[in-house]
Amino acid sequence: MAEIERARRLLGRVTAGIPESANPVTHVAEQPARRARCVDWPEWADADVVAALRKCGVDQPWAHQIEAASLAHAGRNVVISTGTASGKSLAYQLPVLSDLVEDEKACALYLSPTKALGADQLRSVSELEIAGVRAASYDGDTPMAERDWVRAHARWVFTNPDMLHRGILASHARWSRLFRKLKYVVVDECHGYRGVFGSHVALLLRRLQRVARYYGSSPVFVLASATTASPAEFASRLIGQECEAVTEDASPRGARTVALWEPPLLEDFSGENGAPVRRSAGAEAGRILAELVVEGARTLAFVRSRRGAELTALGARRILSEVDPTLAEQVAAYRAGFLPEERRKLERALLSGELLGVATTNALELGVDIAGLDAVVLAGYPGTLASFWQQAGRAGRSGDEALVVFVARDDPLDTYLVHHPAAILERPVETAVLDPANPYVLAPQLACAAAELPLTAQELDTFGGDAARGVLDALVADKVLRRRPSGWYWTSRDRPQYEVDIRGSGGDQIAVVEADTSRLLGTVDPGSACATVHPGAVYLHQGSSYVVDELDLEAGVALVHAEDPEWTTSARELADISVLAVQERVDYGGVTVCLGDVAVTSQVVGYLRRRPSGEILDQVALDLPAQRLETRAVWYTISDELLEGARMAAEPEAGRAVAGAEAQRPAAGAEARRPTAGRPAAEAEAQRPVAAGEAGRPVAGAEARRAVAAGEVRAGVAARLADGVGEARSGEAAAGRGGAAARSDGALPGSGETPAGSGARAVEANRRSAGIGGLAAEDGVPAVAAGTDPAETGERLTGTGERPIGTGARSAGNGGDPAETGAPPVRTGGGSGRTPGGAGLEPARIPGALHAAEHAAIGLLPLFATCDRWDIGGVSTALHADTGEATVFVHDGHPGGAGFADRGFAALVPWLAATREAIVSCECPAGCPSCVQSPKCGNGNDPLDKAGAVAVLDTVLGAVRQHGSRYGHVEVQAADTAATS
Repeated sequence: MAEIERARRLLGRVTAGIPESANPVTHVAEQPARRARCVDWPEWADADVVAALRKCGVDQPWAHQIEAASLAHAGRNVVISTGTASGKSLAYQLPVLSDLVEDEKACALYLSPTKALGADQLRSVSELEIAGVRAASYDGDTPMAERDWVRAHARWVFTNPDMLHRGILASHARWSRLFRKLKYVVVDECHGYRGVFGSHVALLLRRLQRVARYYGSSPVFVLASATTASPAEFASRLIGQECEAVTEDASPRGARTVALWEPPLLEDFSGENGAPVRRSAGAEAGRILAELVVEGARTLAFVRSRRGAELTALGARRILSEVDPTLAEQVAAYRAGFLPEERRKLERALLSGELLGVATTNALELGVDIAGLDAVVLAGYPGTLASFWQQAGRAGRSGDEALVVFVARDDPLDTYLVHHPAAILERPVETAVLDPANPYVLAPQLACAAAELPLTAQELDTFGGDAARGVLDALVADKVLRRRPSGWYWTSRDRPQYEVDIRGSGGDQIAVVEADTSRLLGTVDPGSACATVHPGAVYLHQGSSYVVDELDLEAGVALVHAEDPEWTTSARELADISVLAVQERVDYGGVTVCLGDVAVTSQVVGYLRRRPSGEILDQVALDLPAQRLETRAVWYTISDELLEGARMAAEPEAGRAVAGAEAQRPAAGAEARRPTAGRPAAEAEAQRPVAAGEAGRPVAGAEARRAVAAGEVRAGVAARLADGVGEARSGEAAAGRGGAAARSDGALPGSGETPAGSGARAVEANRRSAGIGGLAAEDGVPAVAAGTDPAETGERLTGTGERPIGTGARSAGNGGDPAETGAPPVRTGGGSGRTPGGAGLEPARIPGALHAAEHAAIGLLPLFATCDRWDIGGVSTALHADTGEATVFVHDGHPGGAGFADRGFAALVPWLAATREAIVSCECPAGCPSCVQSPKCGNGNDPLDKAGAVAVLDTVLGAVRQHGSRYGHVEVQAADTAATS
């Protein structure tokens, strides 16, 4: 246990001086060391290659390396999905190098998501000094003269998807030597290919295969992935072929202590609407980094943004300068823009001990060979468990013990994770979500494929079958392609590849230009321009800050000037949503859950300026045009009888009167009678971008044509696909009426243990007034968790009948039979009672309750779909024109969808159960950024009803559990949860 004792000592140093009652550590887990399992080198491996690997320190390979290498050598597609520092590189280096030595004309292609990773892998292959391999890089930094040499002579080309798309496939005739003898394609860090980018890459790899077949080769695919769920299924979907998986990790691992850390609430500051604010994760990480440096521990601190990394390093240096000025010199920030020699210097400084602490973005997650660190600090959840363990794996990579500290940011997902450790420590890494059949991705990719080689009918199954045929018909109708008996042909002299952005979702990019120098700093997707480069926005570029002076959407340019203000900006958006088509619908006795196509109309109406502490300086109004997005959404509706159930039970006559009045309300204009979340009724109707009576109608086809990225492609196909509906919008999702934006796949784990340190902290302080304390108290009758029998949630009523929100205690089970949870049935008492499954909300509380439930659900969806919280958005309304009921929508932020809403529909029960738990676990009295407030809410996070949100979620979950067995929904989702647990 000596190794555990060292990590515990480091953790003790970090928490020294903090009173036990204020201990920010909510849970500590100890992961034991793992021994290596080695095997002999295979007989088929080339002797010179083996000798070179041994010379580099690999005396014996690990079992999983040889298993994957042997499958590849045998000509079978394989994905190796093992942990960080498990030597996945050798699994493809051994077969590729052996075959390149054996066949002097054989070639290979290596693809990585980042240039840094590709450069490091090229360096490791070059250091082996295998004669005749001629490995070379072909990326955006490769000089033009050197590119000619690579095309003519290189046998192993290291590139990225962008250069494959624009530089290799677009001019494949110049690469005929490579394609004729292409034997292997290596796809490194393939778990990163998700969402819209992953969908583009999946189709790009299909284009690569058809060009290779044209030249007579059929390469073997070798994919390397972090530990993930269903790696074979994902890899097969990515490459469009069957793929075998190697998942048993035989590499050694040092013992690890993982601590979950929730920063304290700030006493001197309050956030929006007076909500409590926590100390920022970056500031907390800076203090932890300083303490670990004092202890002599080599430490990496991962921070979400470049500016955040700089501030974290600066904070640590400031603390250390007060202790010992020489220690301050041992802390640095790693930012984008470092030259390779600077990166090598940083690696050497860290490994030698000259540099003890580095604050970095995810730039050091991939592509830099730093191993054997003593500690890693993660300032905020990186979005997926794959990234979490990739970053955590930097500690103790040489087999030594290590400390990992996860510091929660002030948002619902991080709050949930630090209070539910099993969601991190026991849940398998999620499966990446991608949708190659998305027509907004498929259209430009098919145009590119036809420009490379004429498409034939026999190839359509590879690109999606009927979906591909429908897209081709639209392209032909708009004269983008020409149909001939032999196939589909590109009609223009210009190549579409240069107009198609595979990392975005279409549209002409907005150029960000420094006004004084006319220097191009970067580009922004048109759909996210209003939210990211609006006038007054702080724009970060390679560690430097700029402030936007002007945004000209027609000219496609945002003018900025260099400035380093003491605040950041976050845009506020209003949105409306109309239902275009319902793909799936399930009724649960007053609750309806749907999946389908929607049109979202959004408008950035202002922005907030915040200090790094979280303090809000002011809100600035903006006047920017509305944008329209056609995408996928998951939504649920709740009947009035369920929402107002307890009140109707207590006052049956009044309930019948209200029900009758509701039944007579017309759909159009109904929102004027019942306010939409965040706006008075009259204002809501006046500002509604799409009138209720017009919801779902097709609009001018010209708007839809902006959805497709390539010139002529963009001009025609979207109108055919969408029947004229929707202007494509990429980047961040519209936040909606209090919408947020959101990020991970997988299933909710079992209940597990109560997090350490979160139990009775501030229980008494958290007993609230009616409507906040235990949900709501009606006519003196204590409220229970609405929507399900309290026995289902594992809760017991206290003497007062309420369970305080924010005690940090977990429910026993999120549902199930009372016999399983051990909780007896609980009655509300008092005589008036609650309608079974009803939320018991007064009409005035309904908009705030739905609004808060929407915010929290958006924040928790990343736990189940591999998305960033800014990839999705939401809208809530007390009466929606298309559904006729109270409705909460969560939608993808990309044209045509990216699969995130589909995943939310499939994982509805664990997703909403986790959302409820995140709200209940938060200590705040009435809502804060850790539970129901959103940084993008266009309504100023008002109204929000925290207790009402719990009532709404309980109502939905209770209805699904009560009626779901009729449809198999609960059973299917339970199986889904078990399969990934």
